[in-house]
Amino acid sequence: MIPHETFNLICWIWIAVAVIIFPVLLKVTQPYGRHAKNNWGPMINNRLGWFIMESPALVIFGYFLIFKANLLNVIVLLPALLWGLHYIHRVLIFPLRIRTARKKIPVLIVFLAFIFNVINGFLNGYWFVHFAADYSSGLFTNLRLFVGLIMFFTGFAINKYHDFLLIKLRPTTGDGYKIPYGGLFKYISCPNFFGEIISWAGFALVAFNLPALSFLIWTLINLMTRALDHHRWYIKEFPGYDKERKAIIPYLL
Repeated sequence: MIPHETFNLICWIWIAVAVIIFPVLLKVTQPYGRHAKNNWGPMINNRLGWFIMESPALVIFGYFLIFKANLLNVIVLLPALLWGLHYIHRVLIFPLRIRTARKKIPVLIVFLAFIFNVINGFLNGYWFVHFAADYSSGLFTNLRLFVGLIMFFTGFAINKYHDFLLIKLRPTTGDGYKIPYGGLFKYISCPNFFGEIISWAGFALVAFNLPALSFLIWTLINLMTRALDHHRWYIKEFPGYDKERKAIIPYLL
């Protein structure tokens, strides 16, 4: 077993890696989706790549929680259900819904995302097995869990609704893009990312541990920089794009 102090140090190092990568992602556009390029090495089918790179988060975390953790503990059970809800959809449902049959993703991106999800799934799963305290009722704990759950499901709904709008917008054949409208698209270019950030902020409140915080920080850094890239792309590709829209946070960013 990893000593708690050592485990916390590993989590802080993982957070530091995210902070170091942040300025890099501000300058380098990740080459997949609408930003896909052929000069990043071999490429594979987008759906297959998505399934491969997201699977470790479901498999590794699921292994710890199902076979190792005490699911009778509310502090373990609630985060496990939230994680499972997100990643069952992300790994098994979303790749089948997206209309990107002809698109490809660089193997390098798949590999890097795979490694991230291995580390993230391990850190979060390991914590719930070895360091989760037994549930103790109290005003602060109950309020934190309640607010965290509300945030998670609110963000989940925002994310899934705007993903639906984007998927519906894309033609069944071809790679055409259009300006998205409806919902929070009135205010920001990437409300699906905005919803996912809210979800993982809620998860961090429910879990209330260092691995969940590290995941939230990684999510913020990845999705904020990705949203800025999308926003600039919309402005470049569509001369009539609404300049009042922000990238990911209404009225702010």
